[in-house]
Amino acid sequence: MNSTASAKVSFKTQMLQAREDAIIQTASRLLAEKGFEAMTVDEVAANVGIAKASLYKHFSSKEDLAAAAMVRVMQRAQSYLRDLPPAAPMAQLRTVARWTMELKLRGEMPSLPSQNSTLRAKLIADAAYMDGLIDVSDRLGAWIQTAQAQGLLNPALPAIAVLYTLYARACDPVLEFLRMGGQHSDAQIIDMVMASCFEGLGAR
Repeated sequence: MNSTASAKVSFKTQMLQAREDAIIQTASRLLAEKGFEAMTVDEVAANVGIAKASLYKHFSSKEDLAAAAMVRVMQRAQSYLRDLPPAAPMAQLRTVARWTMELKLRGEMPSLPSQNSTLRAKLIADAAYMDGLIDVSDRLGAWIQTAQAQGLLNPALPAIAVLYTLYARACDPVLEFLRMGGQHSDAQIIDMVMASCFEGLGAR
């Protein structure tokens, strides 16, 4: 194959990858805005500006598309955790919780699928997603256990309960409810939810 042909193949591959990235980004935004059940493939294609048939060349089903978006989010979380500068475990947990809420308010955090969702079944069978979830959970779990041993988190709570509480902040509807009220900035909203999460609701 001559160099011209190679360049053409390379350019085509780049264009296909760019289109796939646009599809995944759009799906991720729509998953954040309305959830898996309400999102449609037609809507994703229309937002990207392509025909539905073109979208199906990349993803054979709505579940495949949504799973790709969730895998991308999980990979982003893994990268973020790897790049965090060294700090005390409790500080790391606060940093991660704040970051996930910032993503949520920017519309970049897809909502978690419901218990009986076909997407949930797809994710459980997706090795890339599950490997990423285990990696993220192990990192956060280690920080949680250390913070509990240091007396900075309630040691009576199972570490898994604390982990799931932190995961819930990434899809917390309280963030949007407070924003809809129009009385607080996004930074203030995150500070309030952070306080309720880490300090609790009891008077101090």
